[in-house]
Amino acid sequence: MRGMGNMQNMMKQMQKMQKQMQEAQEGLGEKRLEGSAGGGMVTVIVSGHKEVLEVNIKEEVVDPEDIEMLQDLVLAATNEAMKKADELTNSTMGQFTKGMNLPGMF
Repeated sequence: MRGMGNMQNMMKQMQKMQKQMQEAQEGLGEKRLEGSAGGGMVTVIVSGHKEVLEVNIKEEVVDPEDIEMLQDLVLAATNEAMKKADELTNSTMGQFTKGMNLPGMF
């Protein structure tokens, strides 16, 4: 019956890890990451859950004759912010899958 004690211990460890993962995931949602383009003329702020929270555009970059440039700047700033959110997720959640080969996880 020695194996039952080990199994119970393993289950407790798994429950503890699951709780830690949930707390880490919730913490990601509270993080704010910023991407910018055009030397800070356009900034986009996203949460760690990759929700766009803010888009800030400096007035001097708005040119009605060149909407495409503004669209490109918004796109670049958004992609940079999303990349930072992905990196944060990988570094935060990766601690739970270290050493495990789990394709598709985080």
